[in-house]
Amino acid sequence: MTDRQEEFSMNVQNLQALTLPDAKKAWFVHDRFGLFVHWGLYALPARHEWVKSREELSDADYQNYFDHFDPDLYDPRDWARRARAAGMKYVVLTSKHHEGFCLWDTKTTDYKVTNTPYGRDLLLPFVEAFRAEGLKIGFYYSLIDWHHPDFTIDPRHPQRNRPDAVKINEARDIRRYAAVMREQVRELLTDFGRVDVMWFDFSYPQWKQGDLVGKGQKDWESESLVRLVRELAPDTIINNRLDLADLVPDIVTPEQYVPRAWPERDGKRMTWEACHTFSGSWGYHRDEDSWKSPEQLIQLLIGSVAMGGNLLMNVGPTARGTLDHRAKAALSAYEEWIALHGRSIYGCTQSEFSAPLDCRLTQNGSRLYIHLFNWPFRHLHFDALAGKIEYAQFLHDGSEVAWLKPSGNTLWKNSQFPVGEDTVSFVLPVRRPSVTVPVIEVFLKA
Repeated sequence: MTDRQEEFSMNVQNLQALTLPDAKKAWFVHDRFGLFVHWGLYALPARHEWVKSREELSDADYQNYFDHFDPDLYDPRDWARRARAAGMKYVVLTSKHHEGFCLWDTKTTDYKVTNTPYGRDLLLPFVEAFRAEGLKIGFYYSLIDWHHPDFTIDPRHPQRNRPDAVKINEARDIRRYAAVMREQVRELLTDFGRVDVMWFDFSYPQWKQGDLVGKGQKDWESESLVRLVRELAPDTIINNRLDLADLVPDIVTPEQYVPRAWPERDGKRMTWEACHTFSGSWGYHRDEDSWKSPEQLIQLLIGSVAMGGNLLMNVGPTARGTLDHRAKAALSAYEEWIALHGRSIYGCTQSEFSAPLDCRLTQNGSRLYIHLFNWPFRHLHFDALAGKIEYAQFLHDGSEVAWLKPSGNTLWKNSQFPVGEDTVSFVLPVRRPSVTVPVIEVFLKA
């Protein structure tokens, strides 16, 4: 091995030492369900959190929202109570989104909530309210900042189509901006008590537009950011959006899609968390009309756990600091279901068995949970389960669910479509129970 190869190998090993061991992520894997909160100035235009970029608004255009930001109805205790009732165990709040607006009284910029008409810090009362309800705390932090004077114009910047964009960049220094980021992250990790998750967002070095290029680890000085987090908060979970290819992230974060299988890296299963929205956007969008049904919401949670992952479900509060009626209804859908079915989520993971048609499985040791996405007529056939069942019941009411053993299954004995000798047939009521997703809890023999 050459000296250069040895140096590279040592650097990779040093990076790997920054990855949290599984034991420090045990709470995250157990808890499975979190609340994502996207809140900022974009709640005022109420037409998507990317409004400044999408509509190529200048700082002067966007200033109107800063000058009128006054969430007078903000009550984080109400948010926290609703999140806890919905079964959420941790929360991640956008301390700063791409617009660059900070929700706390940072010393690094004047572009912060304490300089708006509201005039007060939003972050500390949020943290205190959610901690009081027993939720762990996470901060989302955007690596992007469309307001900062040293953030160079790139293909996603609101000023990307200005003819003098390249010329403007000559006076900007991304290194100065990276230093400001570290100071802001330092504040977040030292001024608010224990932070359980740092959720960075995001890198895009592959994006190009003429002479403008996207940003990645060199721009963010990502390794220094990770080392800072590890220095200040050794047990904090860091996600995978810093563009550090040689660092195995603590968690991977598929966004707005359902993976086909448990995400892996180099043949090893990763700790992962899907992030989704109640509707089509992350920030409050007054006129957006693709809100998910209660069935979709519950199935997203089940589907994530059934593949060994977590779900981080997002809400976008209004400009006055409230959750609108649609967001409250979505949280209530989780509340009603999780109150009866939490055992099939918390502490569970992907099952050792293969799921029957239209079902998803989770498992916690000797307890197997069958989530019925579509209701079958009378019988649910489950392969490879014969001789392994001690007892079965519906989880919502504890009522027994009987099953037919292959040898005694006279319904199918003389049928053209017999069941296999390793198959059991659960006997179900003709009418579906009145819960969003029924669950059969199977106690497996030791």
